Amino acid sequence: MICGSSTFAKDMLDTKEQLEKLGHEVKSPLGMEPHLADPSFGDNLEDNLKFCIENDIMRANFNQIQDRDAILVFNKKKNNIEGYIGVSVLMEMAIAHFLHKKIYIMYQIPHFNKHRWAHEVSIMQPEIINKKLDLIKG
Repeated sequence: MICGSSTFAKDMLDTKEQLEKLGHEVKSPLGMEPHLADPSFGDNLEDNLKFCIENDIMRANFNQIQDRDAILVFNKKKNNIEGYIGVSVLMEMAIAHFLHKKIYIMYQIPHFNKHRWAHEVSIMQPEIINKKLDLIKG
């Protein structure tokens, strides 16, 4: 399963297609549809919240993680942070870690002295693949 900020919806869809060409069965995050149709959808937090609650997006994505062998965290630069990982993705990573799933990260994360969340990510011991999708096994 690919996890990442909905800001990267188009990029995650492209990555999904690349992984499928490599022979992987891939799920993308549920709830990406409105972001693909309108990239500014995430800017309206009220509409986003309503959509996520009505569609039980968080639980649905946690269930997808449970049904997969691994997750790939798509963490491009966002908010002037290289290797950005947001709160929702951090929670998805925690679920994957708890369930003993392999965690791959697309890009290098910042040092944990710079961003506190990077400390928790480092504890999970993900494999950082630096865009090399052929490093994903399974």
